[in-house]
Amino acid sequence: MEILRYAAFTTDPAGGNPAGVVLDATGLSDAEMQRIAAEVGYSETAFLVPAGEGHYKVRYFSPKAEVPFCGHATIASAAAHAERHGPGVLHLSTQAGPVEVSTKVRADGTSTATLISVEPRTTPISTDDLAALLQALRWTSDDLEPTLPPRISFAGAWHPIVAAASRQRLAKLDYDLAALTGLMARRDWTTINLVHREADHVFHARNPFPPGGVIEDPATGAAAAALGGYLRELRLVAPPTTVTVRQGQDMGRPSLLTIGIPAQPGTGIAVTGAAVALRPS
Repeated sequence: MEILRYAAFTTDPAGGNPAGVVLDATGLSDAEMQRIAAEVGYSETAFLVPAGEGHYKVRYFSPKAEVPFCGHATIASAAAHAERHGPGVLHLSTQAGPVEVSTKVRADGTSTATLISVEPRTTPISTDDLAALLQALRWTSDDLEPTLPPRISFAGAWHPIVAAASRQRLAKLDYDLAALTGLMARRDWTTINLVHREADHVFHARNPFPPGGVIEDPATGAAAAALGGYLRELRLVAPPTTVTVRQGQDMGRPSLLTIGIPAQPGTGIAVTGAAVALRPS
């Protein structure tokens, strides 16, 4: 068994979000996958089991628990597969549903991948949950951007989307770890997608991820897909369109995620990013 390490949503190994990748996890038990993910120590490790030509079953484990879907580990897995078997289309069976991911290799050898999410959904957030979330974040209602109302959105995993009125508010991340961890566990939220809209089609994002054992995720593909579904459902963009998300800047791991939002309601959201291998030191 080979454990690969890639940084997703970057062309620089010092940026993006590192992920572990096991391209053939045949025979591994749940306990073994959880142990390996903890030893790798990244926010997610993807375990692929071949299921026919171009088809794989995929499990995603953080150092602490399994999650139904992970975008950056999917991008990393596709890039790793492309380096070894050539670019193309992979069909992934995840616990959240079927996900298609296609890869291209640039002339300089850089791999890029595009995943198509499961059908996105967006639901209201209750007044009590929003109050508890803001309290855990140490935000107030004055910190919120009124044109981007808080919602809970899904494109493989559930993420509250909370928009900051200013870039300065987003830059100050100092949340109550115990309170946020407890709230997220009770509501089955994977990350909190904190965003600021810099321009019509440019967002900055930060994603607290205490359930995974990390304070913050530097690039979150699943949350980006959920954001795309949110923007389409609330008619905050005019699809078909493309949105850019910049994440990880405030933690020193800049990441670039590109969201493709089709016009047809109920269709999956495309999330594109580069990925680069992390070589052993």
